Amino acid sequence: MPTATLTSRPGPLGPALAANLTGLPDTSLDGRAPVPPAPATIEATGIARDQIAQLLVKTLYLGEATGLALAARLRLPYALLEPLVEHARAERMIEVRGAAGSGTAGYRYALTDLGRDRAAQHLAANQYVGPVPVPLAAYVSAMRALAAARGYIDRERLRKGFSHLIVADEVLEQLGPAVNAGKAVFLYGPPGNGKTVIAEGMGRMLGGDMYIPHAIDVDGQTITLFDPVNHESLEPADGGTDHLSILNVAARDRRWVRIKRPAIIVGGELTLDMLDLTFNPISKFHEAPIQLKANGGVFLVDDFGRQRIRPEELLNRWIVPLESRVDYLTLHTGKKFQIPFDVLIVFATNLDPASLVDEAFLRRIPYKIPIEDPSVEAFARIFELNCRARHLKFHQVIVAYLQRRHYGPHGRRMRACHPRDLLDQITALCRYQGREPVITRELLDAACRAYFVDEPPSPTPQTTARRRLEVR
Repeated sequence: MPTATLTSRPGPLGPALAANLTGLPDTSLDGRAPVPPAPATIEATGIARDQIAQLLVKTLYLGEATGLALAARLRLPYALLEPLVEHARAERMIEVRGAAGSGTAGYRYALTDLGRDRAAQHLAANQYVGPVPVPLAAYVSAMRALAAARGYIDRERLRKGFSHLIVADEVLEQLGPAVNAGKAVFLYGPPGNGKTVIAEGMGRMLGGDMYIPHAIDVDGQTITLFDPVNHESLEPADGGTDHLSILNVAARDRRWVRIKRPAIIVGGELTLDMLDLTFNPISKFHEAPIQLKANGGVFLVDDFGRQRIRPEELLNRWIVPLESRVDYLTLHTGKKFQIPFDVLIVFATNLDPASLVDEAFLRRIPYKIPIEDPSVEAFARIFELNCRARHLKFHQVIVAYLQRRHYGPHGRRMRACHPRDLLDQITALCRYQGREPVITRELLDAACRAYFVDEPPSPTPQTTARRRLEVR
Protein backbone atom coordinates (compact mmCIF):
# COMPACT_ATOMS: atom_id res chain seq x y z
CA MET A 1 0.00 0.00 0.00
CA PRO A 2 1.23 3.56 -0.64
CA THR A 3 3.06 4.80 2.39
CA ALA A 4 6.24 6.45 3.63
CA THR A 5 8.22 6.04 6.81
CA LEU A 6 8.52 9.13 8.97
CA THR A 7 11.07 10.58 11.34
CA SER A 8 10.80 13.83 13.25
CA ARG A 9 12.69 16.95 12.27
CA PRO A 10 12.44 20.40 13.83
CA GLY A 11 12.19 23.22 11.34
CA PRO A 12 11.39 26.91 11.06
CA LEU A 13 7.66 26.07 11.08
CA GLY A 14 7.91 23.73 14.06
CA PRO A 15 8.17 19.94 14.17
CA ALA A 16 7.33 18.48 10.79
CA LEU A 17 6.71 14.99 9.50
CA ALA A 18 9.84 14.76 7.43
CA ALA A 19 12.58 12.37 6.51
CA ASN A 20 16.12 12.60 7.79
CA LEU A 21 17.99 13.37 4.58
CA THR A 22 21.44 13.58 6.17
CA GLY A 23 24.10 11.68 4.29
CA LEU A 24 21.97 10.83 1.30
CA PRO A 25 23.56 10.92 -2.15
CA ASP A 26 22.98 13.94 -4.34
CA THR A 27 20.03 13.17 -6.58
CA SER A 28 19.89 16.49 -8.39
CA LEU A 29 18.71 16.55 -11.96
CA ASP A 30 21.25 19.18 -12.88
CA GLY A 31 24.18 19.70 -10.55
CA ARG A 32 25.10 23.05 -12.06
CA ALA A 33 22.65 25.92 -12.23
CA PRO A 34 23.13 28.74 -14.78
CA VAL A 35 25.68 31.13 -13.25
CA PRO A 36 24.87 34.87 -13.35
CA PRO A 37 27.83 36.64 -14.99
CA ALA A 38 29.67 39.37 -13.10
CA PRO A 39 28.90 42.94 -14.25
CA ALA A 40 31.88 44.64 -15.88
CA THR A 41 30.51 48.18 -15.47
CA ILE A 42 28.03 50.05 -13.32
CA GLU A 43 25.65 50.15 -16.27
CA ALA A 44 25.84 46.36 -16.56
CA THR A 45 24.32 46.00 -13.09
CA GLY A 46 21.02 47.24 -14.49
CA ILE A 47 20.65 49.64 -11.55
CA ALA A 48 20.91 53.42 -11.87
CA ARG A 49 24.20 54.95 -10.77
CA ASP A 50 22.42 57.33 -8.36
CA GLN A 51 20.58 54.43 -6.74
CA ILE A 52 23.85 52.60 -6.04
CA ALA A 53 25.43 55.81 -4.75
CA GLN A 54 22.52 56.26 -2.33
CA LEU A 55 22.90 52.67 -1.13
CA LEU A 56 26.63 53.26 -0.59
CA VAL A 57 25.96 56.30 1.57
CA LYS A 58 23.26 54.48 3.55
CA THR A 59 25.72 51.64 4.17
CA LEU A 60 28.26 54.05 5.67
CA TYR A 61 25.51 55.46 7.91
CA LEU A 62 25.90 52.23 9.89
CA GLY A 63 29.55 53.02 10.57
CA GLU A 64 32.90 53.51 8.89
CA ALA A 65 34.16 50.83 6.51
CA THR A 66 37.03 50.16 4.16
CA GLY A 67 36.55 50.17 0.42
CA LEU A 68 36.73 46.39 0.32
CA ALA A 69 34.18 46.14 3.14
CA LEU A 70 31.81 48.36 1.17
CA ALA A 71 32.28 46.13 -1.86
CA ALA A 72 31.50 43.07 0.25
CA ARG A 73 28.31 44.59 1.67
CA LEU A 74 27.06 45.81 -1.69
CA ARG A 75 28.23 42.59 -3.44
CA LEU A 76 30.00 44.49 -6.21
CA PRO A 77 33.74 44.62 -7.02
CA TYR A 78 35.45 47.69 -5.63
CA ALA A 79 36.60 48.62 -9.12
CA LEU A 80 32.97 49.43 -9.96
CA LEU A 81 32.38 51.33 -6.71
CA GLU A 82 35.61 53.37 -6.70
CA PRO A 83 34.28 56.15 -9.02
CA LEU A 84 31.20 56.51 -6.80
CA VAL A 85 33.38 56.68 -3.69
CA GLU A 86 35.61 59.34 -5.24
CA HIS A 87 32.58 61.35 -6.35
CA ALA A 88 31.17 61.23 -2.81
CA ARG A 89 34.51 62.43 -1.47
CA ALA A 90 34.49 65.29 -3.97
CA GLU A 91 30.99 66.19 -2.80
CA ARG A 92 32.34 66.19 0.79
CA MET A 93 29.87 63.52 1.87
CA ILE A 94 32.52 61.01 2.96
CA GLU A 95 36.01 61.35 4.29
CA VAL A 96 39.03 59.12 4.88
CA ARG A 97 39.64 58.19 8.51
CA GLY A 98 42.72 56.05 7.98
CA ALA A 99 44.07 53.18 5.95
CA ALA A 100 43.99 49.43 6.49
CA GLY A 101 45.91 48.53 3.36
CA SER A 102 47.41 49.85 0.17
CA GLY A 103 45.36 51.81 -2.33
CA THR A 104 41.97 53.46 -1.97
CA ALA A 105 40.34 50.06 -1.42
CA GLY A 106 42.12 49.91 1.94
CA TYR A 107 41.05 53.39 3.07
CA ARG A 108 38.61 53.59 5.97
CA TYR A 109 35.70 55.77 4.92
CA ALA A 110 33.20 57.57 7.13
CA LEU A 111 30.37 60.02 6.54
CA THR A 112 30.81 63.72 7.12
CA ASP A 113 28.03 65.80 8.69
CA LEU A 114 26.78 66.56 5.18
CA GLY A 115 26.94 62.88 4.33
CA ARG A 116 24.97 61.90 7.43
CA ASP A 117 22.26 64.41 6.56
CA ARG A 118 22.11 63.07 3.01
CA ALA A 119 22.04 59.45 4.26
CA ALA A 120 19.19 60.31 6.64
CA GLN A 121 17.22 61.70 3.70
CA HIS A 122 17.81 58.51 1.68
CA LEU A 123 16.85 56.32 4.65
CA ALA A 124 13.64 58.27 5.11
CA ALA A 125 12.70 57.30 1.56
CA ASN A 126 13.89 53.67 1.79
CA GLN A 127 15.66 51.96 4.68
CA TYR A 128 16.96 49.01 2.65
CA VAL A 129 20.69 48.47 3.25
CA GLY A 130 22.39 45.43 1.74
CA PRO A 131 23.47 43.98 -1.60
CA VAL A 132 22.64 46.03 -4.66
CA PRO A 133 19.32 44.76 -6.04
CA VAL A 134 19.01 42.93 -9.35
CA PRO A 135 16.62 44.34 -11.98
CA LEU A 136 13.38 42.43 -12.49
CA ALA A 137 14.25 41.65 -16.12
CA ALA A 138 17.47 39.90 -15.03
CA TYR A 139 15.58 37.77 -12.50
CA VAL A 140 12.94 36.77 -15.06
CA SER A 141 15.64 35.84 -17.55
CA ALA A 142 17.51 33.77 -14.95
CA MET A 143 14.37 31.85 -13.96
CA ARG A 144 13.61 31.04 -17.59
CA ALA A 145 17.17 29.82 -18.11
CA LEU A 146 16.90 27.69 -14.96
CA ALA A 147 13.67 26.10 -16.17
CA ALA A 148 15.20 25.40 -19.58
CA ALA A 149 18.32 23.83 -18.03
CA ARG A 150 16.43 21.44 -15.77
CA GLY A 151 16.65 17.82 -16.84
CA TYR A 152 14.30 14.93 -16.26
CA ILE A 153 14.36 11.98 -13.92
CA ASP A 154 14.01 8.32 -14.76
CA ARG A 155 12.81 5.38 -12.69
CA GLU A 156 16.26 4.51 -11.34
CA ARG A 157 17.01 8.05 -10.16
CA LEU A 158 13.59 8.34 -8.55
CA ARG A 159 13.99 5.12 -6.60
CA LYS A 160 17.44 6.20 -5.48
CA GLY A 161 16.07 9.50 -4.24
CA PHE A 162 13.37 7.78 -2.18
CA SER A 163 15.58 4.92 -0.99
CA HIS A 164 15.49 6.28 2.58
CA LEU A 165 11.69 5.84 2.66
CA ILE A 166 9.32 2.93 2.32
CA VAL A 167 7.25 4.05 -0.68
CA ALA A 168 5.06 1.70 -2.67
CA ASP A 169 5.96 1.10 -6.32
CA GLU A 170 2.58 2.34 -7.55
CA VAL A 171 3.16 5.67 -5.80
CA LEU A 172 6.64 6.05 -7.30
CA GLU A 173 5.23 5.38 -10.75
CA GLN A 174 2.91 8.36 -10.28
CA LEU A 175 5.45 10.65 -8.60
CA GLY A 176 8.02 10.40 -11.40
CA PRO A 177 5.82 11.85 -14.17
CA ALA A 178 4.51 14.52 -11.76
CA VAL A 179 8.04 15.74 -10.95
CA ASN A 180 9.02 15.76 -14.62
CA ALA A 181 5.88 17.66 -15.63
CA GLY A 182 6.26 20.25 -12.88
CA LYS A 183 2.48 20.44 -12.60
CA ALA A 184 0.44 20.77 -9.41
CA VAL A 185 -0.05 17.62 -7.35
CA PHE A 186 -2.73 16.50 -4.89
CA LEU A 187 -1.51 14.06 -2.24
CA TYR A 188 -4.48 12.81 -0.26
CA GLY A 189 -5.29 10.08 2.19
CA PRO A 190 -5.42 9.30 5.93
CA PRO A 191 -3.15 11.35 8.25
CA GLY A 192 0.24 10.08 9.33
CA ASN A 193 1.19 8.16 6.19
CA GLY A 194 3.93 10.43 4.86
CA LYS A 195 2.32 12.95 2.52
CA THR A 196 4.60 15.70 3.82
CA VAL A 197 7.67 13.49 3.53
CA ILE A 198 6.82 12.51 -0.03
CA ALA A 199 6.28 16.15 -1.00
CA GLU A 200 9.71 17.06 0.40
CA GLY A 201 11.16 14.12 -1.50
CA MET A 202 9.67 15.53 -4.69
CA GLY A 203 11.47 18.78 -3.97
CA ARG A 204 14.70 16.84 -3.61
CA MET A 205 14.01 15.19 -6.94
CA LEU A 206 13.97 18.63 -8.56
CA GLY A 207 17.43 18.75 -7.06
CA GLY A 208 20.57 20.68 -7.69
CA ASP A 209 21.32 24.26 -6.79
CA MET A 210 20.15 27.59 -8.13
CA TYR A 211 20.90 31.28 -7.81
CA ILE A 212 18.50 33.89 -6.48
CA PRO A 213 19.16 37.60 -5.90
CA HIS A 214 19.29 39.04 -2.43
CA ALA A 215 16.86 41.69 -3.63
CA ILE A 216 14.98 42.65 -6.81
CA ASP A 217 14.45 46.16 -8.16
CA VAL A 218 11.13 47.03 -9.80
CA ASP A 219 10.92 50.64 -10.98
CA GLY A 220 13.11 51.82 -8.13
CA GLN A 221 11.21 49.80 -5.52
CA THR A 222 13.19 47.16 -3.61
CA ILE A 223 11.84 43.65 -2.97
CA THR A 224 13.89 41.43 -0.68
CA LEU A 225 13.92 37.81 -1.89
CA PHE A 226 16.63 35.79 -0.15
CA ASP A 227 15.29 34.49 3.16
CA PRO A 228 17.66 32.53 5.47
CA VAL A 229 14.63 30.88 7.09
CA ASN A 230 13.28 29.37 3.86
CA HIS A 231 16.46 29.23 1.77
CA GLU A 232 19.53 27.09 2.47
CA SER A 233 22.59 28.99 1.34
CA LEU A 234 25.45 27.12 -0.32
CA GLU A 235 27.81 30.09 -0.09
CA PRO A 236 31.08 29.96 1.89
CA ALA A 237 31.06 31.29 5.43
CA ASP A 238 32.41 34.65 4.23
CA GLY A 239 29.50 35.03 1.82
CA GLY A 240 31.70 34.36 -1.16
CA THR A 241 33.04 37.93 -1.15
CA ASP A 242 36.62 37.29 -0.14
CA HIS A 243 37.87 37.85 -3.67
CA LEU A 244 36.12 41.18 -4.30
CA SER A 245 39.46 42.90 -4.57
CA ILE A 246 40.51 46.09 -6.28
CA LEU A 247 40.40 44.43 -9.69
CA ASN A 248 37.17 43.25 -11.24
CA VAL A 249 38.01 39.56 -11.18
CA ALA A 250 34.74 38.22 -9.76
CA ALA A 251 33.79 34.89 -11.29
CA ARG A 252 30.09 35.69 -11.04
CA ASP A 253 27.64 38.34 -9.90
CA ARG A 254 27.75 38.22 -6.10
CA ARG A 255 24.40 39.98 -5.80
CA TRP A 256 23.03 36.48 -6.36
CA VAL A 257 23.29 33.82 -3.67
CA ARG A 258 23.65 30.13 -4.46
CA ILE A 259 21.05 28.03 -2.64
CA LYS A 260 19.54 24.57 -2.65
CA ARG A 261 16.29 24.42 -4.53
CA PRO A 262 13.74 25.53 -1.94
CA ALA A 263 11.11 23.25 -0.41
CA ILE A 264 8.80 25.55 1.52
CA ILE A 265 6.01 24.20 3.72
CA VAL A 266 3.01 26.14 4.99
CA GLY A 267 0.11 24.78 7.00
CA GLY A 268 -2.84 26.22 8.82
CA GLU A 269 -1.09 29.58 9.18
CA LEU A 270 -1.39 30.33 5.45
CA THR A 271 -3.37 33.47 4.60
CA LEU A 272 -3.97 35.35 1.36
CA ASP A 273 -1.72 38.17 2.58
CA MET A 274 1.25 35.77 2.50
CA LEU A 275 0.75 35.40 -1.28
CA ASP A 276 1.13 39.12 -1.97
CA LEU A 277 4.02 41.54 -1.62
CA THR A 278 4.47 42.75 1.95
CA PHE A 279 5.23 46.47 2.18
CA ASN A 280 6.61 47.78 5.45
CA PRO A 281 5.48 51.42 5.82
CA ILE A 282 8.37 52.11 8.20
CA SER A 283 11.27 50.56 6.28
CA LYS A 284 9.57 51.42 2.95
CA PHE A 285 10.62 48.34 1.00
CA HIS A 286 8.83 45.12 0.08
CA GLU A 287 9.32 41.49 1.05
CA ALA A 288 8.66 38.78 -1.52
CA PRO A 289 5.59 36.57 -1.01
CA ILE A 290 6.03 32.96 -0.02
CA GLN A 291 5.40 31.49 -3.49
CA LEU A 292 8.03 33.81 -5.02
CA LYS A 293 10.54 32.56 -2.44
CA ALA A 294 9.64 29.00 -3.52
CA ASN A 295 10.26 29.74 -7.22
CA GLY A 296 12.36 27.01 -8.78
CA GLY A 297 11.45 24.54 -6.05
CA VAL A 298 8.46 23.06 -4.23
CA PHE A 299 5.69 24.83 -2.35
CA LEU A 300 3.78 22.43 -0.09
CA VAL A 301 0.39 23.46 1.26
CA ASP A 302 0.11 20.99 4.13
CA ASP A 303 -3.23 20.08 5.71
CA PHE A 304 -5.00 21.74 2.80
CA GLY A 305 -8.53 22.67 3.73
CA ARG A 306 -7.62 23.53 7.33
CA GLN A 307 -6.21 27.00 6.62
CA ARG A 308 -7.69 30.15 8.12
CA ILE A 309 -8.92 31.01 4.64
CA ARG A 310 -11.50 29.08 2.67
CA PRO A 311 -10.05 26.70 0.03
CA GLU A 312 -11.98 28.56 -2.68
CA GLU A 313 -10.16 31.81 -1.85
CA LEU A 314 -6.74 30.20 -2.13
CA LEU A 315 -7.62 28.35 -5.30
CA ASN A 316 -9.11 31.41 -6.95
CA ARG A 317 -5.85 33.24 -6.22
CA TRP A 318 -3.88 30.51 -8.03
CA ILE A 319 -6.18 29.59 -10.90
CA VAL A 320 -4.31 31.84 -13.36
CA PRO A 321 -0.74 31.00 -12.20
CA LEU A 322 -1.41 27.25 -12.33
CA GLU A 323 -2.73 27.58 -15.87
CA SER A 324 -0.35 30.16 -17.39
CA ARG A 325 2.73 29.57 -15.16
CA VAL A 326 3.03 33.31 -14.48
CA ASP A 327 1.95 35.30 -11.45
CA TYR A 328 1.06 38.97 -11.02
CA LEU A 329 2.14 41.05 -8.05
CA THR A 330 1.31 44.65 -7.14
CA LEU A 331 3.60 47.23 -5.57
CA HIS A 332 2.28 49.61 -2.94
CA THR A 333 2.41 52.28 -5.65
CA GLY A 334 -0.25 50.38 -7.58
CA LYS A 335 2.07 49.14 -10.32
CA LYS A 336 1.38 45.52 -11.30
CA PHE A 337 4.11 43.36 -12.78
CA GLN A 338 4.52 39.78 -13.98
CA ILE A 339 6.89 37.13 -12.63
CA PRO A 340 7.49 33.48 -13.56
CA PHE A 341 5.53 30.91 -11.56
CA ASP A 342 8.04 28.06 -11.81
CA VAL A 343 6.88 26.28 -8.66
CA LEU A 344 5.85 22.69 -8.08
CA ILE A 345 2.71 23.17 -6.00
CA VAL A 346 1.79 20.22 -3.79
CA PHE A 347 -1.48 20.10 -1.87
CA ALA A 348 -1.49 17.54 0.95
CA THR A 349 -4.74 16.76 2.71
CA ASN A 350 -6.51 14.02 4.63
CA LEU A 351 -9.84 15.35 3.38
CA ASP A 352 -11.64 14.31 0.21
CA PRO A 353 -10.32 16.59 -2.59
CA ALA A 354 -13.74 16.61 -4.25
CA SER A 355 -15.22 18.13 -1.09
CA LEU A 356 -12.66 20.97 -1.09
CA VAL A 357 -12.61 22.20 -4.69
CA ASP A 358 -14.77 22.10 -7.78
CA GLU A 359 -14.12 20.26 -11.01
CA ALA A 360 -12.68 23.35 -12.73
CA PHE A 361 -9.86 23.57 -10.22
CA LEU A 362 -9.24 19.84 -10.03
CA ARG A 363 -8.66 19.97 -13.77
CA ARG A 364 -5.72 22.30 -13.13
CA ILE A 365 -4.19 19.76 -10.74
CA PRO A 366 -3.46 16.94 -13.17
CA TYR A 367 -1.78 14.59 -10.67
CA LYS A 368 -3.93 13.25 -7.83
CA ILE A 369 -2.07 10.60 -5.86
CA PRO A 370 -3.64 8.69 -2.95
CA ILE A 371 -1.33 7.92 -0.02
CA GLU A 372 -3.02 5.08 1.85
CA ASP A 373 -2.42 3.09 5.02
CA PRO A 374 0.54 0.68 4.93
CA SER A 375 0.05 -3.04 4.70
CA VAL A 376 1.26 -5.23 7.57
CA GLU A 377 4.40 -6.04 5.56
CA ALA A 378 5.12 -2.38 4.86
CA PHE A 379 4.41 -1.50 8.49
CA ALA A 380 6.98 -4.11 9.58
CA ARG A 381 9.58 -2.66 7.21
CA ILE A 382 8.94 0.83 8.55
CA PHE A 383 9.21 -0.44 12.12
CA GLU A 384 12.50 -2.16 11.33
CA LEU A 385 13.87 0.99 9.66
CA ASN A 386 13.02 3.08 12.71
CA CYS A 387 14.52 0.49 15.06
CA ARG A 388 17.73 0.52 13.07
CA ALA A 389 17.89 4.32 13.27
CA ARG A 390 17.62 4.11 17.07
CA HIS A 391 19.99 1.12 17.44
CA LEU A 392 17.17 -1.03 18.79
CA LYS A 393 16.84 -4.74 18.10
CA PHE A 394 13.92 -5.57 15.82
CA HIS A 395 12.04 -8.83 15.56
CA GLN A 396 8.99 -9.63 13.45
CA VAL A 397 7.16 -10.77 16.59
CA ILE A 398 6.94 -7.11 17.67
CA VAL A 399 4.61 -6.25 14.79
CA ALA A 400 2.64 -9.47 15.26
CA TYR A 401 2.09 -8.63 18.93
CA LEU A 402 0.99 -5.06 18.14
CA GLN A 403 -1.44 -6.31 15.54
CA ARG A 404 -2.90 -8.98 17.85
CA ARG A 405 -3.06 -6.83 20.99
CA HIS A 406 -3.47 -3.19 19.95
CA TYR A 407 -4.72 -3.03 16.36
CA GLY A 408 -7.01 -5.96 15.60
CA PRO A 409 -9.20 -5.90 18.75
CA HIS A 410 -9.84 -2.16 18.40
CA GLY A 411 -10.30 -2.05 14.63
CA ARG A 412 -7.40 0.37 14.52
CA ARG A 413 -5.68 1.15 11.21
CA MET A 414 -1.90 1.02 10.95
CA ARG A 415 -0.29 4.35 10.04
CA ALA A 416 3.22 4.94 8.75
CA CYS A 417 3.96 7.34 11.62
CA HIS A 418 3.10 4.84 14.38
CA PRO A 419 6.46 3.01 14.50
CA ARG A 420 8.38 6.25 14.92
CA ASP A 421 6.01 7.63 17.56
CA LEU A 422 5.76 4.42 19.58
CA LEU A 423 9.53 3.97 19.60
CA ASP A 424 9.94 7.56 20.78
CA GLN A 425 7.56 6.76 23.63
CA ILE A 426 9.53 3.64 24.57
CA THR A 427 12.86 5.49 24.44
CA ALA A 428 11.55 8.29 26.66
CA LEU A 429 10.10 5.81 29.15
CA CYS A 430 13.36 3.83 29.36
CA ARG A 431 15.36 6.98 29.94
CA TYR A 432 12.97 7.97 32.70
CA GLN A 433 13.47 4.55 34.29
CA GLY A 434 17.25 4.92 34.01
CA ARG A 435 17.93 1.99 31.68
CA GLU A 436 19.02 1.40 28.13
CA PRO A 437 16.16 1.58 25.60
CA VAL A 438 14.83 -1.87 24.76
CA ILE A 439 11.58 -3.17 23.25
CA THR A 440 9.43 -5.37 25.49
CA ARG A 441 5.75 -6.23 25.53
CA GLU A 442 5.26 -4.22 28.71
CA LEU A 443 6.87 -1.15 27.18
CA LEU A 444 4.85 -1.55 23.98
CA ASP A 445 1.68 -1.72 26.06
CA ALA A 446 2.66 1.39 28.00
CA ALA A 447 3.49 3.29 24.80
CA CYS A 448 0.18 2.33 23.20
CA ARG A 449 -1.80 3.35 26.30
CA ALA A 450 -0.15 6.77 26.20
CA TYR A 451 -0.39 7.19 22.42
CA PHE A 452 -3.84 5.95 21.41
CA VAL A 453 -6.76 7.85 22.91
CA ASP A 454 -9.09 4.85 22.66
CA GLU A 455 -6.67 2.50 24.45
CA PRO A 456 -8.30 1.15 27.66
CA PRO A 457 -6.25 1.96 30.78
CA SER A 458 -4.58 -0.91 32.59
CA PRO A 459 -6.35 -1.86 35.83
CA THR A 460 -4.78 -0.75 39.09
CA PRO A 461 -4.78 -2.90 42.28
CA GLN A 462 -7.45 -0.61 43.75
CA THR A 463 -9.80 -0.95 40.76
CA THR A 464 -9.25 -4.73 40.70
CA ALA A 465 -10.18 -5.02 44.38
CA ARG A 466 -13.24 -2.81 43.87
CA ARG A 467 -14.43 -4.97 40.98
CA ARG A 468 -14.09 -8.08 43.14
CA LEU A 469 -16.24 -6.49 45.82
CA GLU A 470 -18.84 -5.52 43.23
CA VAL A 471 -18.97 -9.11 41.98
CA ARG A 472 -19.53 -10.35 45.53
